Amino acid sequence: MRMLVVGAGSTGGYFGGRLAQAGRDVTFLVRPRRAAELRANGLELVSPHGSVTLAPKIIEAHQIDGPYDAVLLTVKAYALDAALTDFASAVGAHTAILPVLNGMKHMDVLSRRFGTAAVAGCVCIVTTTLDEQGRIVQLSEHQSLVYGEIDGARSARMMEVDTFMRCDGFEARLSSDIAREMWEKWALLASLGGITCLMRGSVGEIVTATGGRDFAQRFFDEVLSVVRAVGKAPSNEFVGAARALLTAEDSKLTASMYRDLQQGRPIEADQIIGDLVARAEGAGIPAPLIRTALTHLSVYENRMKAPS
Repeated sequence: MRMLVVGAGSTGGYFGGRLAQAGRDVTFLVRPRRAAELRANGLELVSPHGSVTLAPKIIEAHQIDGPYDAVLLTVKAYALDAALTDFASAVGAHTAILPVLNGMKHMDVLSRRFGTAAVAGCVCIVTTTLDEQGRIVQLSEHQSLVYGEIDGARSARMMEVDTFMRCDGFEARLSSDIAREMWEKWALLASLGGITCLMRGSVGEIVTATGGRDFAQRFFDEVLSVVRAVGKAPSNEFVGAARALLTAEDSKLTASMYRDLQQGRPIEADQIIGDLVARAEGAGIPAPLIRTALTHLSVYENRMKAPS
């Protein structure tokens, strides 16, 4: 199996790097600037599970030589449109596109461009960042990649993907209900992002503040009400675990969107919060807290777009 990893940033570089380290046939599709960095310094992973510097196979869009068996799509939502054009020639009749983007909006975009059958589901859990030296630094120990056909079928191509993914570098799992797991991740990201970005603090700082625990609970309940109405209902196990995570008094957890906001980086407000608001409006569901989070984040994005 040949896999094309679109992007060699903190997520694609980590999972693709671990697969390459395990001897899998992995090629990274990157832009010229990142290609120059990788050629000069290699792909560097700094991790509690073992650090390594690799010499990965890298190509730019014009060098794609035909379809790949699988495409692991790891770009941010705001880079998706450009990426579609970049990797289009790598998608053949039997290619499995595995997107690890946040939310569900990208699934509609990919299906319109490549057809529903080409797009599988995928969820990644890892906390990584790209440092100033271009190294991929893992910030927590947990790392997993879950994938599957949207209809739950154990297709031949997904069985091949499962065999390819299983290596010592991270936990890999084939799911028979990947759509539900994608909606669950979105529910958690939207809640964590909205809560920490609105209140400008970690989970622990928020829930120990006056009214903070009640706010976190109400925000999560509002997200759940939307997801249950327009998507796939989360499991009771997920709801209990997520609620505990979002209300832990000693937690230093923050959303990656909050960390990006603090550092003046682009954020995925539309993908994580805006699309949830749009779906709530379409279903006639009140979502005042989520709408407030979107307004808050839109102020930041408008400020970034404004001329200096």
